[in-house]
Amino acid sequence: MKLFICKKSLIILISCVLAVGVITGVCAGAVAASTSHTGAYTVVIDAGHGGVDAGVKGITTSTKESEINLAIARYLRGYFADAGFNAVMTRTTQGGLYGTSTKGFKMRDMKKRKEIIEKNNADMVISVHQNFCPIPSKRGGTVFFDKTSDCGKALADSIQSSLNSMSESVKKNEALAGDYYMLKCTQNPSVIVECGFLSNAADEALLITPEYQKSIAYAIFKGAVSYYS
Repeated sequence: MKLFICKKSLIILISCVLAVGVITGVCAGAVAASTSHTGAYTVVIDAGHGGVDAGVKGITTSTKESEINLAIARYLRGYFADAGFNAVMTRTTQGGLYGTSTKGFKMRDMKKRKEIIEKNNADMVISVHQNFCPIPSKRGGTVFFDKTSDCGKALADSIQSSLNSMSESVKKNEALAGDYYMLKCTQNPSVIVECGFLSNAADEALLITPEYQKSIAYAIFKGAVSYYS
């Protein structure tokens, strides 16, 4: 098992920056300077689905989940990178990670993501997804964690709190335990962030806009950094 050792100077600096709501400019340079002495955390950001696996689709616009996932993941990577973290994405294009779309492509895709997580010795994994429910009134972001992971639950709770604090959050959800492959790819904290319900027209209208994609990426980032502090 990889031990989780706090890099105190990085944590204190980022926490202070978040307290005053600044995330660019001086922040990025200062945090980067700190990590040159302490070593940066590695965060693997996983944009769910891709290629022939579009995930779910928006109830009104039929926008693919895979496209929204990638957009949010790119913004999220930017926030982490600007703050001095080593930010790695499993998927950087609209394509999947399965090679050819023959039988068993889904498992090949998942195993490739796990390989990237292990290769980069991830301190944290955040997998970005969108939700869907037959009940169209269901709304809001929900964070999932592995039921056997205390640190995963703590990370999920922190990100969930940050999502709930968004002005657009009309429903305050709770982080939930889940039995998913992506939550078991590392013994360090790993979460799946279902950013909203594409089965709800109001959530969908938000999630397809770059402005909201940036906002929710920042909320995820803020919650992840709060976990360290």
